[in-house]
Amino acid sequence: MAVDRQELIAEREREAVVEQEYEVERIFVRGIASNKYSLREERERQRALPRVYKTQNFTWRGGPQVWHKSLLNPSMGIMQTLQASYEELAPGSKSQKHGHQNAALLFVLEGRGYDISDGERVDWEEGDVCLVAPGTVHQHFNADPDKPARVLIIKTKPVYNFANLNYQEFKQKAPKEAMPGWADYYPEE
Repeated sequence: MAVDRQELIAEREREAVVEQEYEVERIFVRGIASNKYSLREERERQRALPRVYKTQNFTWRGGPQVWHKSLLNPSMGIMQTLQASYEELAPGSKSQKHGHQNAALLFVLEGRGYDISDGERVDWEEGDVCLVAPGTVHQHFNADPDKPARVLIIKTKPVYNFANLNYQEFKQKAPKEAMPGWADYYPEE
């Protein structure tokens, strides 16, 4: 039975549709090596790193309806367990429809909108924290046709990847067409 399962997994991987390709290779878990039974050098290196990072120094990617900035991830060498990003939904726009094993917290910095998680609508507005439950298929929507919605997303995705619980699937990609009247929209710094 285990062989059949392995063959099925191998077949799915061969037939897999690449949902998104990146210009640079992504690092999900960064290797830490030492010849000593101690991580003192690594802790000292991490503690010597800056504690403040300017979001304007990170590049927006995506568009035309949803934009992202990766703020914190393992490739930065700061920490291994958290991932944070900044997402901006253009007025009246929506994100991709997707699911993943890890939970996510969306802190709403500006605007109002809603998520649909497994068919259930959850409204949010500036100052709210919206929990995306693990394993749900969800999508973010900006409910305001005139203003952007901005959220800070924090998740423990690197821990899930390390534990081989990295199940993520895109059900529907983010729209490639801008909302009417917002063709030239680009997030402000």
